[in-house]
Amino acid sequence: MSAKPEWADKDYYADLGVSSSASASEIKHAYRKLARENHPDANPDNPEALEKFKKAAEAYDVLSDENERKEYDDFRAMLRRGGGFGRAGGAGFPGGFRQTHGAQDFDLSDLFGNAGQTGSGGFGDIFSGVFNRGGGAGHAARPTRGADVETEITLEFREAAKGSTIPLQLSGEAPCTTCHGSGSKTGHTTTCTQCNGTGFSSENRGSFGFSAPCQNCGSTGQTVTDPCQTCNGTGTVHRTRSITVRIPAGVIDGQKVRLAGQGEAGPNGTPAGDLFVSVHVKPDGVFSRKGDDLEITVPVSFAELALGDTITVPTLDSPVRVKVPAGTPDGRTLRVRNRGIPTRGGKAGDLLVTVQVKVPSNLDAAASSALRSYAQAEKDSGFNPRAGWAGDTTRD
Repeated sequence: MSAKPEWADKDYYADLGVSSSASASEIKHAYRKLARENHPDANPDNPEALEKFKKAAEAYDVLSDENERKEYDDFRAMLRRGGGFGRAGGAGFPGGFRQTHGAQDFDLSDLFGNAGQTGSGGFGDIFSGVFNRGGGAGHAARPTRGADVETEITLEFREAAKGSTIPLQLSGEAPCTTCHGSGSKTGHTTTCTQCNGTGFSSENRGSFGFSAPCQNCGSTGQTVTDPCQTCNGTGTVHRTRSITVRIPAGVIDGQKVRLAGQGEAGPNGTPAGDLFVSVHVKPDGVFSRKGDDLEITVPVSFAELALGDTITVPTLDSPVRVKVPAGTPDGRTLRVRNRGIPTRGGKAGDLLVTVQVKVPSNLDAAASSALRSYAQAEKDSGFNPRAGWAGDTTRD
């Protein structure tokens, strides 16, 4: 495993705004979006955007590689189970073992093979605490934040295009209202005396340095001396809560919206997790979309195309009048600027209007007579609709 110690302080999924179960394509999409929005060329003299750009690049560098992502996930899972790596002491994991001057070769299996044995001062005690193997030090660390929550919603096409506010009901861990999430009757916690509030105990043994979650405070750095009776000192209770989710304009089918801090509450006042809302969009009977552009097909008559006219076309807001130039061919697409999907900055895509001739199926006698007269006049003028067509069999 080639995990890096600095991974302990990184949450690459949060940096990209995706859940840990996100697919490779979702990760790529999220990275490109963040890189485009926070690129230094587009945000000169903006240190906050630069920091976001760097974080997104670092996160994508790890998560875009299938093998490295697996190592990162395994590393995070190990930390949640109570493992840890020292940053002092020279040759700690995961940089491998380093042989010191004068040291003799040793069998690594001796170190790991004794991990389940009890005793004091042996390597087995060290690695059983780090990797949570065996019975020596099997206390898992408490999470440092609440769990992420995923849910799904289905929107009408126009709700997704224009943005919407959706009420949601979520069941899960929420802050205890009696102790306000502290876990304490009085609302006061005490700094852990064993780890001095860091949440981790550190120890150097020989050339190895390692850290493990503090068992006295459950890695929170704080202890509760007067536990709340409502939540039994955890700071959270299971209940159903209602929240309002604002879906931004222009979301597409399958997109995930991240709401930071709206997941389950963390224990004893630690930060809440995030809420990830997967959006499904129903197809519309009138519109479809192509990026930020709206597409619509409008039925027209032959006369409207041949002679030209002005037609009324629906939009996401009020209808607009679109001029059809004389001689417009069937199937041509006319563009109406800034009448498409709203985007950031107050702009919008375009409305793409495709005209399609609708042939009448039931003409009365007067209309039929007029159409025959027109057809004859058309021939007399020399018009041939198949002129220039490669399949024209009347050519000499």
